[in-house]
Formats: sequence, structure tokens, C-alpha cells
Amino acid sequence: MKKLWSGRFSEQTAKITDTFTQSISYDKRLWQYDILGSIAHTEMLSKQGIISSTDAELIKKGLQEIHDEIQRGEFEFLEELEDIHMNIESALIKKIGEAGAKLHTARSRNDQIALDLRLYVRDETNKIVELIKRLQSLLVKIAEDNIDTIMPGYTHTQRAQPVLLSHHILAYYQMFERDKGRFVDSIKRVNIMPLGSCALAGTTINIDRHYTARLLGFDGVSSNSMDAVSDRDFVIEFISHSSMLMMHISRLAEELVLWSTTEFSFIEISDAFTTGSSIMPQKKNPDVAEIMRGKTGRIYGNLMSLLTTMKGLPLTYNRDMQEDKEPLFDTVDTIKLTLQCLIEMLPEIRFNKVRMLQTSSEGYANATDMAEYLVSKGIAFRNAHEIVGNIVRYCVDKNKGLSDLELSELHGFSNLFSDDIYEYLDPSKSVHKRQSFGSASLNSVIQQLQEIKKSQQ
Repeated sequence: MKKLWSGRFSEQTAKITDTFTQSISYDKRLWQYDILGSIAHTEMLSKQGIISSTDAELIKKGLQEIHDEIQRGEFEFLEELEDIHMNIESALIKKIGEAGAKLHTARSRNDQIALDLRLYVRDETNKIVELIKRLQSLLVKIAEDNIDTIMPGYTHTQRAQPVLLSHHILAYYQMFERDKGRFVDSIKRVNIMPLGSCALAGTTINIDRHYTARLLGFDGVSSNSMDAVSDRDFVIEFISHSSMLMMHISRLAEELVLWSTTEFSFIEISDAFTTGSSIMPQKKNPDVAEIMRGKTGRIYGNLMSLLTTMKGLPLTYNRDMQEDKEPLFDTVDTIKLTLQCLIEMLPEIRFNKVRMLQTSSEGYANATDMAEYLVSKGIAFRNAHEIVGNIVRYCVDKNKGLSDLELSELHGFSNLFSDDIYEYLDPSKSVHKRQSFGSASLNSVIQQLQEIKKSQQ
């Protein structure tokens, strides 16, 4: 088949060259954006008098027919035509003749693919933001349903201090809030129109790039044609934000895996989101959460892949940049599927509130509260820390918990202890004594929820 760029060549490309250099097998998913951009470009060419209104109508009609054929699954994508741009343009010329050959006036595949990718990333970013919002709404509901459930908080995977499950869950809300903010903020860098930069240097033809930008809903137009065709920062940024989002999902998934173990027994994940063992009949494995955790490395790999591809490229466009699409597409697919799966799985998790409360008073998790009690009685914190450390050692030797100690035993360490110390040693009471802004207390959680709902209005 004759290539649309074959004028300078006397020999046909080898079959292996066609196979090796083609991108149609994956960039065909950009077809809607390619047609959308071509229609806008056609309207601009017609407005400027560069092509006739008759030709413009023929082109738009032909593109719409191609759109409908692809949508119905009737369009044949050909490897020898390399990419989505050449497949659509070749089909257009075949369909409407010479008028179709005028479509590529004042543009190159270099700025055309930059346009398609920006339109694609803009759309997918908005879809992901909506999924994050759904996830956040679900986390708020879980927090409200478990607003006063006590659980142990951890540092170094060791029991640290009693906290509220609602406070713990809202920590993830805040992580996803930052993720959402990064995606939203990135739109202003994505939403810049590159079309009309042509191969790298612009064009002598009197086009109106700002008009095309308005038709396509862009906020601005690229101001440097060389940068416009060689820029993939917006793709790298998208995958970078996706990497952080997946990191947060992975942390949540890791906790779900831990909490579902017999050793923790904090939660039970629905059978619908677990699997069994091929050899051990008793097993109920949190495979969905584990795969979420595992897919994070896949997204990190996509980020490193594209960073490595771009790091040594001179200006402007180089064919290496064809390698931007598969990491991007894979990231989009993985993020959306993972978010959807998490959204469906979380409501099917049951929390073992009794077990959480029980473990909150074990492992001397209330030691810090005891030290702060002594501070409230006038002892310097370092001295209080040492006193309580001695008490913990005493309890370890006696196989007792802090709340098991008699007042007479406590007086062996400090005469400042009185009956009110036991409120500090009861997790169901001590968590509500936290006064600092953003702390793990019921009042703090209520305040967080109020601020969240206010921000969503």
C-alpha cells in the first residue's frame, strides 16, 4: 500500500519495518480525539479561507462517517498505515477524494499526536477525579458509621496509642484529597492547544490557532512550536500523580491485608472480594487487596519507562516518543479499574469492633496517656516519660497491664497518681481527652467531617 508520505522514497518499506514501527495496534484508542481534532482543524481552515466551505463540509461529513464506522466496529485498521492519524486520513481520502487530501494542511503528525494525547489525558483525568470523589464519599460514610469505634494506632507496626477507626479512615481521605488536588491542578498544564505547531516550526499559512483552541475547549495555545511537539511533561505528570495515588491505595490495601489476618482479626472481607487456595481448604485470601498492592509497581514502572525515554532526546520530535502511549494507556486502565474495585470492595468489609477495642488496651498502648497525665500534674515530660517507662517494665515483669495496677502500686512510682488516672488508661475515655487540633478524638473527627462536607458544597 502506498504511504501518504512516500513521495521522496523509491522503495517500499520492509514488512518488518511496518510491524516494528506501527503504533496503530494501541493508538487506535485515540480515534475519537483524532477525529474531533480534525473536525476543529477543518472548521478553522474553512474560516480562514484556506479551504472552501464545500470541501470543509465534505471533510466533516467523511470524518463523521468514519467515526460511525469505528463506533460500529466496521472500520479496518491497517498496520501498514502506521498509526491512527494515517489510518483515518487514508480512509477519508478514499471516501471523498481530493478534498480529503486538504485536511492535513498546516499540521503534522507531530502536533496532531500532541493534540490527541492532551485531549485524551484531559478526559481521563476528569474521569479519575470523579472516581476519587466517589472513593472519598465512601470513606466518609465508613468514618460516620464507625465514628466512635476504638482501635489501636501503630508506629513501626507496633501498637502505639488508642485512636478512633473513623480518624484512621479519614487519614486516607486526606491522602486522596491531595491526589485529587494534584490531578485537578495538572489540567491547567494539559489544557494547552499544540495544533498548528506543525512538524516543529509552525507554518507560513495564515491559520488561527486560537480559534481551534476555542472549538476544542482549551484554555490557551502553546507559545513555542518546538516545545509543543516535543513536550510530554503532561503525560509524565499524569503518571507521576497516578503513582502517588496508587501508593496511597497500596498502603490502604496493605492494612486491609494485615487487618484480615487471624493475628489482627480487625476485619472480614466479603467472599466476593477474596479467593481460596488450590490446596488448603480453610484459606480465605485477600487477593484483591494484594493485587491492588502489586499493581503499584506496574505504575511506577510506567513512570520510569517514560522518564527514561524522554531524558536524552534532543529537540524536537523523535520517534522514541511513540513509546509514551502504552505506559500512559496502561496507567489509565490500571488506575480506573483499581479505583472501581476498591469502591466496590470497601462497603463489603465488616469491622470487628470488639477485637479492636480489646487490642487498644493491650501492649501498653495507653503509656503515653499516662505520661501526659503526670505532665498535667506538673511533672516535666522527660521525667514523666522515665517514670512511665519504669512502670511499663514493672508491668512486663509482673505480667500486668497498666490498668491492672492498684493505686498503691502506682504510688510506688509517683505520689501524684490518684483515682482519675484510670480514665487515662481506659481507651474508650482516653481518646476523647485529646485536645490538639487534628487529633484522634471524637470532637476532632466531628470537626473533620464538618469541614469535609463544607468543602463538598
